[in-house]
Order: sequence, then structure tokens, then C-alpha cells
Amino acid sequence: MTGRSDRSGSFRSLRVRNYRIYASANLVSLTGTWMQRIGQDWLVLQLSGDSGIALGLITALQFGPTLLLSMYGGVLADRYAKRRMLVATQALMGLLALVLAVLVAADGVALWHVFVLAGALGAVSAIDAPVRQAFVSEMVGPELLANAVSLNSTIFNGARLVGPSLAGLLIGAASGDTAPALFVNAASFACTIGALLSMRARELHPSPPLARAKGQLRAGLAYTWAHPDLVLAMGLAFVLGTFAFNYQVTIALMTREVFDLGAEAFGLLSTCFAVGSLSGALLSTRRRRRPRQRFLVGTAIVFGLLTMACGLAPGYVSFAVLLVPAGAAGLVFSVANNSFVQLGVDPQLRGRVMALYFMCFMGGTPLGAPLIGWVAEHLGAPWGFLIGGAVAVAAGLGAGAWLARGRRVRLEAHVSPPRVQLHVGPRTAPVRAAVEAAAGQATGRRSAGG
Repeated sequence: MTGRSDRSGSFRSLRVRNYRIYASANLVSLTGTWMQRIGQDWLVLQLSGDSGIALGLITALQFGPTLLLSMYGGVLADRYAKRRMLVATQALMGLLALVLAVLVAADGVALWHVFVLAGALGAVSAIDAPVRQAFVSEMVGPELLANAVSLNSTIFNGARLVGPSLAGLLIGAASGDTAPALFVNAASFACTIGALLSMRARELHPSPPLARAKGQLRAGLAYTWAHPDLVLAMGLAFVLGTFAFNYQVTIALMTREVFDLGAEAFGLLSTCFAVGSLSGALLSTRRRRRPRQRFLVGTAIVFGLLTMACGLAPGYVSFAVLLVPAGAAGLVFSVANNSFVQLGVDPQLRGRVMALYFMCFMGGTPLGAPLIGWVAEHLGAPWGFLIGGAVAVAAGLGAGAWLARGRRVRLEAHVSPPRVQLHVGPRTAPVRAAVEAAAGQATGRRSAGG
């Protein structure tokens, strides 16, 4: 009975000592990160006169380096010791956070300071993210990887639940001063560094290091392109990451422009979204297998529809309520897509493929965040939700149509229990044979690589 519980429990990855230490420290560090995001966004609104374009631009600068550096970070993740690299990147990010906090506390901060520091933080994060993603498998091994990915999202959204509210309270108590929230974030990086240094190296599961050679970036791209399932996941990640996952921008503008409220209300609305996200992440911890492609499509469509519903909310209370299911749907999609990619790639290529995934998911933010900010500023904040959600729905429908080509598709609605099921029949004979042949070749390559 105990063995079965160990294998199927929602928190089974926490039985691994190294991961348990890392997860505990990560909760503290990510709480500080969310406090910084709220503080930074509020600081930008203060310095720019409530400019939606400036708010979108700061988001773009923070995530823009992902386009240039993420794949290089993936190569480094496959080539060098991931734990040592994470110590270095976490220390650099803590230092950058401290510089911004000191500038704000000394009343010497200007908008361009925030822009420069956000860009520098984005550059380090672009290296850190793929290394962190690949390091998860080294801590827990392949059998617990899906659960650990879900738990990481649970921790991320648990921090999102606490961080924005705490930041809002600190900023409100300091009469609008964002420095206290920024100082807390700078200190929080020490927790992750301490956890990394205290791990037992002999209990890690490192993949064989990649020898330095030419063409390693191209090899990661070629591997992904040769697997249509990975291409589908990357495409959905790019479209939704670019246009739909801009809630920090749109919630901030809704708070200031539509509801005419302050930092405390902004923190509360962000917490409502986090409650839904945490619920979605907890639901995802039960998953033990690689998700199906049609599940990714379905969750993308549901998330888009709920995002549009947020834009149609008639008031503050209804908007806050709708943020909960929207957050849940977004996280179910995000966790499923991440697990789908991680569980479908050879270990020696995981760093580069996850770097490409992260680049797709976050790399579109430099385009999407300013665009959604511009739409919200000129057409009204609700339109940021409406357009972002509509694009997500269109992407999901397009991906569904691509999956359904050559198949018989029917939709069934059930009253008890209430649910909708999408049934996709087998492909027609010629297409099906080709797909099965390709799948057999891919399985052989992956088995040889494993």
C-alpha cells in the first residue's frame, strides 16, 4: 500500500531529498520574484504616467533576450554541470535586483534605469531558464519527471498567490514606495543558492555531457523539426505565450484605467489569477503519463475563451471571479505542454529542446506585450483580453484542424456528469501508414538515444 502511494501521490517527487530542498527554496525565491514583478510594474506606471506602452515595453525588455540567448543557454545546459551554472545565474539575478532596489530607495531611479536593468535581468534569465528546466530531470530522474514539472508549476503559482498580495500590502503601507518589495526579492535569491550548494551530488542523475562541437544549435533545431508532435507544442506555446499570457500587463491596466484602484487592488486581482493557476497546477500533479496532443488543443481553446470572458466582465467583482478559472485553464495548458515536450525528447538533447520551447513560450512576449499594451491603451483595457483570447482560440482551432486532417471527428456532450468529449478516429489508410512508419523510426531513434 505504501509503495503504491509513493508512486501515485501528488507530491511524490518531494520524497527525493535534493528536489525537496530545491523546491522549498524555490518557493521563497519565486515569492520574491512575484513581489518584484508587481513592484516593477507599479514603478513603471508611476514613472511613465500610467502608460500601457511603457508597461508592455518593460515586459518586452525582460523577455526579449530569450530570443537571442535561450538556445545558447540550452547548449550550455547540455554541455556543463547544471548545478554550478544555476549558482552563477542566481547570484547575478540577485545582484541586479539589489541594484534596482537601492536606486528606488535612494530616490534616484529613472525610467531608463528600470528598462536597462530589466533587459539585463532578461539576459541572465534566458540562460538560467533552460538550465533550470533540464536540471529538474537530474534531481528526480525520468520516472518522476512529469510529477516534478507539475510541482514546479504548483510552487510557481503558490508563490504567485502570496507574492502579489504581499507586494501590494508593502507598497500600500509604504505610501506607494516599491523599494521594500524589491529588497525582499533581492534577498530571496540567497535561498536558492543555499539549496543548490547543499545538494548531494551523488544522488543526482546527470546526463552524459555534450562535447564541444560545431552545429549543436542546428542539431537541436533539426531534432525538433523532425518530430511533428514537438512542432505542434512549440507552435501553441508561441502563439499563446505571445498574445494570451499577458495578464500582468492587462490586469494592471484594468486596475488603473477601468476600476481606478490602487496597488492593493492590483495585488488582489493578481492573487485571484494565482488562485486559479495554483488549482490548475495541483490538478496537473496527478498526471503520470505524457499528455495527448488533443488535450493540448482543448485546453488552449478553453483558456482563450475564458480570457475573452475576462474582457467582457461588467465589474470589478465579476472580473476577479473570472480570473480564477482563466488562471486554472492557463496553467493546465502550460504544465501539459511543458510535460509533453520534456517527456518526448532524448536526454542529451533536452537542454536545447527545452531552450527552444522556452524561447517559443516567452520569446514572443517582446512582440505581444507592447502590442497588447498598445491595444489596451488606445481601445481600452478590456480589448487586451478580447484580442489575446481570440487569437488563442483561433490557434487551438487551427491546431485541432491540423490534427484532424484525414480523420473522422465527432463531438459528444454528456449531461451526467456534465462534460464534452472530442473523439478523433483513425487516419485514412495511406496517411495512417505513413504516420505509423514515422513513429516507428522516431521510437527507434529515441530508444537508441536513451
